[in-house]
Amino acid sequence: MKWSLLELNKFKDEPYNFSETLDLKESLIKRDNLILDVGPAKVDGLITVGSGEYILHYSVSVIVTVPSSRSLTPVPLNMTLEVSEVFMTEEQLKQKDERIAEEEIILLEKPTIDLDESVEDNILLSIPIQVLSELEKESDEMPKGKDWEVLSEEDFLNRRQEESQQTMDPRLAKLSELFSDSANEEDKK
Repeated sequence: MKWSLLELNKFKDEPYNFSETLDLKESLIKRDNLILDVGPAKVDGLITVGSGEYILHYSVSVIVTVPSSRSLTPVPLNMTLEVSEVFMTEEQLKQKDERIAEEEIILLEKPTIDLDESVEDNILLSIPIQVLSELEKESDEMPKGKDWEVLSEEDFLNRRQEESQQTMDPRLAKLSELFSDSANEEDKK
């Protein structure tokens, strides 16, 4: 769904309310090949037209299916996002006041505001890096196979420490016996 700025300028006195259901599956999968499925996105919000900016505020509810970061099994994520964005044209940006930081402004390259693009961007930004299925959240067991296994960082460091203690330089083996003998003699005293 897109709105032209000319159309939106008619709503300077009061906000323009909208409620849409968007089908973003194809474009989101094209933008991020890790996404397996996307349900319909229910979007409710409003656009406020100010003298120097266009403020888009909406909430979106969508189910995005992505692979588990541990086992690659499909995991549906129920996502509910609250989004507020400030749009300006180049002319408005040149005349902006200091109350809005420049990093928070989205510069309009065309004379339209694209709701689909905004929703897609915010969904992609909200997908967590680590996604676990319910079973994986409840269990500490990591996947493994023949000649491989997944370790937590803590387990990896523990194993590394154990291996370094077990593999002693043979030249130092006699030296360690010397220390253990002297420690035994002191215990006897």
